[in-house]
Formats: sequence, C-alpha cells, structure tokens
Amino acid sequence: MIDLYYAPTANGHKITLFLEEAQLEYRIQRVDISKGDQFRPDFLAISPNNKIPAIVDTHPADGGAPLSLFESAEILLYLAEKTGKLLSGELRERHVTLQWLVWQVSELGPMLAQNYHFNHAAPQPIPYAIERFQVETHRLYNVLNKRLEKSPWLGGDHYSIADIACWPWVNTHVSHRVDLASWPAVNNWFERIRTRPATDRALQKSQQI
Repeated sequence: MIDLYYAPTANGHKITLFLEEAQLEYRIQRVDISKGDQFRPDFLAISPNNKIPAIVDTHPADGGAPLSLFESAEILLYLAEKTGKLLSGELRERHVTLQWLVWQVSELGPMLAQNYHFNHAAPQPIPYAIERFQVETHRLYNVLNKRLEKSPWLGGDHYSIADIACWPWVNTHVSHRVDLASWPAVNNWFERIRTRPATDRALQKSQQI
C-alpha cells in the first residue's frame, strides 16, 4: 500500500497520474497547504522540505520497515522501479526518459511556477519579472515542441514518467498565458494524455478530496 501525502497541485498530480496508470493500491492523505499542514511535525518527518508530494510505502520490496520518500521525481522513479512500469529497461530509452524527467524538475516546473507567481500572486506587478518568465516559458515550450516533433513521447516510443512529470504543468497553460495552438506537437501530446482513462481517474480524485 502506498500512502500518498497530497494536495491538488501540478506536483501532486504527477503521483496520482502514475498510481492510476500502474493501478497500484494507494490511499490519499490530504495535506491542506492553505492551512499550513505542510509544517506539521508528523509531515516534516516524511517530507523535511515541507513540500508535497510525499509517500510512505508500507510494503517496500526489501521487506523492511515502511519507506518514506519526498521529491516528486524521486517518487516517480521509485514507483517505476517498484512496479516495472512506465520506465523502459532498455538503456537508451531509459536514460532519454530520465533526462527529460530531470529537465522537468530543473527547468519546466520552476520557470512555470515563477511565471504563475509574478502573473497572479505577487503583491504588485513587476513588469521585468513578468516579461522575463514569460519569455522563458515560451522558450521551454519551444524545447518541448521540438522534442515532440521527433518522438511520440518524451522518452521515445513509450509513455513514461517523463510525460507524467511534464503533463500537469502543461495542464496549467492558461494561467501561464500560453495558447497550445502555437505549439502543435505539444498540443497533440497534451490531448493524447488528457484523454487517457488513468488521467481522468487521477483528476477526478483531486476533485473528491
């Protein structure tokens, strides 16, 4: 059983997308970040960086005590290795997948988060910051589009944890003032993931908590 410490954010959605695709049994433990639940001592014992998502695997493969993990990319990698799903065992595709996973956590997620902050959450408009992160957002969409013009999925021929990591951030494109029609390959990829049954189940879960 996987206990998922979760809030309905882009990073939280990554893990429900994986769990639904892999059909792995899990329980959602809601972390209400608007009320500061992420700073509770019991949560910090699992996620010392006070961020969601985090998991506790009550039955890890080594048969030992429950294993807790934080950081969404590490959780995706762990679950892929645990289940043998959504990460190729073939050398080249595996590492292409992993590089796009790292790209998401080092580039796409942080830049889009800054875009959202300066467009919607900053106490006052800062034109330089708004423009700077809008330009960077467009650059990253260009990178993503070029990759998807060459390959059906980010890792290669198979849907993987790299696609799962990126999709929830692209799903917030409206709040980043992005029109997906400007990036046709991204738009095609986005719609193929949006219409997967597991994606629908994962998003429904977020509306039920």
